[in-house]
Amino acid sequence: PLHAVKLYRPAGIRRRLSSPSTAPSSPQNTGRTPLQVRRPPTPSPTSRPDLSPPRRAGSPPPLTSFASPLPSAAMLLGAKVVPRDKKQQGGGEEEEMGCDGMRASEVVSKEMEGVRAIVLKPSESLDESRFTKIAGADFNDAGLGLDGLLGSLASTGFQASNLGDAIDVVNQMLDWSLSHEKPSEDCDEAELDPKYRESVRCKIFLGFTSNLVSSGIRDVIRFLAQHHMVDVIVTTAGGIEEDLIKCLAPTYRGEFSLPGALLRSKGLNRIGNLLVPNDNYCKFENWIMPLFDQMLQEQSTENVWTPSKVIARLGKEINDESSYLYWAYKNNIPVYCPALTDGSLGDMLFCHAVRNPGLIIDIVQDIRLINGEAIHASPRKTGAIILGGGLPKHHICNANMFRNGADYAVYINTAQEFDGSDSGAHPDEAVSWGKIKGSAKPVKVHCDATIAFPLLVAATFARRSRSANSTN
Repeated sequence: PLHAVKLYRPAGIRRRLSSPSTAPSSPQNTGRTPLQVRRPPTPSPTSRPDLSPPRRAGSPPPLTSFASPLPSAAMLLGAKVVPRDKKQQGGGEEEEMGCDGMRASEVVSKEMEGVRAIVLKPSESLDESRFTKIAGADFNDAGLGLDGLLGSLASTGFQASNLGDAIDVVNQMLDWSLSHEKPSEDCDEAELDPKYRESVRCKIFLGFTSNLVSSGIRDVIRFLAQHHMVDVIVTTAGGIEEDLIKCLAPTYRGEFSLPGALLRSKGLNRIGNLLVPNDNYCKFENWIMPLFDQMLQEQSTENVWTPSKVIARLGKEINDESSYLYWAYKNNIPVYCPALTDGSLGDMLFCHAVRNPGLIIDIVQDIRLINGEAIHASPRKTGAIILGGGLPKHHICNANMFRNGADYAVYINTAQEFDGSDSGAHPDEAVSWGKIKGSAKPVKVHCDATIAFPLLVAATFARRSRSANSTN
C-alpha cells in the first residue's frame, strides 16, 4: 500500500507542512495544489489490513474476494443472469434477455451445439476389406510361434506394419512366375509351354552395404547365396573384404562408446559396436597378395579382369562354406562392386601396383554386364531388396532404369530423404526416374537392417526353404 512508502523530496523544495508561515495560503496564490498526505486509518483489532493496490479514478472496483467467480459464458456473451439464490427464493425475478434477444441459457446451448459439431465431427465408415484393424500378437495363444509372430507384424502399426508389407512384397517376388501372365501375341512357341512358363521366375537383385557383412547379417546373406535364392548381388568393397577376412580371423562385439584413441593404441578398429583387430588385415594381405600375382600373370594370356571376375576368383580361392562369396561362385551368382578400390581391398591393390605394377581391372565391362542383367531379364520380372543405401542402392536402381523400372522393391535403411541423399530417398523418388515401375507397390522399412532383415528372411526365403526340404 502507498501509505507504507516513504516519499522522498529534494531538499530544495521541502516545505514544512505544519508551519502556516511557509505553506501557501491557498491554491489560487501559487497555482499549485499543495501536497496532501493521508495517514493510514488505524485498523481495528478484528479487521484485516487492506492489501489491495491503489485504484485510479475511473477504474473498476477490485474483487472483494479471491473466491470471486469468473464470468460465465453467458455473461461474456452479453446476457444478464439472475443469481441462483434469488431464483431459489421464488422472488418472481426472471432470467433477463441478452443483447441479441436470446436468453442466457439459449446462448450457452447454441454455443455448445457449435462446439459439439466441431469436436464430435461425424466420421465416415472405413471399408474393412481395404483397411486392416490394428491388433498385435496374442501371446496367450500357445500355438503362436515364430510364424504367428511374423504374421502379426502387418496389423501392429508403425514400422512393424512396414516390415509386414515388405514381407508381403518379397513373397510376391517369390510367388511370381510367367504362368501368371497372359501370353503375348508375338511370343515364341516355346513360351507357350506351361512347364516353361512356370519355370520363369522373378529375377531378384540383392544389395547391401559393408557394415552388414561386418555384422552377423553376413550369415543371412550366405544362406541366400548358398540356396541360390537371389540372382544378382551388389555391394561395396567392404562387403567383399569383410566376408573374406572373417574366413581368416573373427570379428568381435565391443561397445559404441569405446574411445577411439584407446582403441588405436591397442591396434583395434571399431565398426559401430564391433571390433576388428588390425592383425586381421595383415592376414588378409598375406592371403591376397599371391593371388594378385597370379591374376597379373593370367592377364597376359587372357582378357583383363573386371571387378566381378576378381570377386568370383576370390570366392573360389577362399574355399570356405561360411563365405557368401564362395557360394556365389559355386552357384554362378554375379557379385558386382564398382567401387572395388574403396577399402582394404583397394589398399592391397595399391600396394601390389607399387610392388608389381600392371594389373588392370576394367569397370566398363561390368557396367555393361549389370545393366544387361536388367535389360535382358524379360520376360522375367525384376525385384530389388536393398539393405542400407549408397552405392549398392543406386547401382541396382539405375540398372533397372534401363527396363523402365523394377517390378518389386523393398528398402531397409534408417536414412532420411530431407537432405536429398540417394541413401535416404523414398522409393517414390525412384519411380520419378523410371527406376521402379509406377505400377509397383514398393516398401521402405525405416529400421536397422540387422533387426528387420533376419525377420524378413524368416518369413519368406527360409520358410520356403523349410517347406521344400520337408516336401523332398
